[in-house]
Amino acid sequence: MADTLTYRVDGMSCNHCVVAVSGEVGRVPGVSTVDVDLDTKLVRVDGAGIDASAVVEAIDEAGYDAAPL
Repeated sequence: MADTLTYRVDGMSCNHCVVAVSGEVGRVPGVSTVDVDLDTKLVRVDGAGIDASAVVEAIDEAGYDAAPL
């Protein structure tokens, strides 16, 4: 069964932000795709068996605060 998780991530403003968040979240087990939208400040994560708290920790590692939606 596929999971889709969405997070609000304030503070992202450039391509470096996209690369940093995508890279960290992409390492979380179960994640297959990461979509970062700078305009809406939303990060959408797709995959199977994703640990939502691990995604928040990964976004934190990238230097941003995440709020699940």
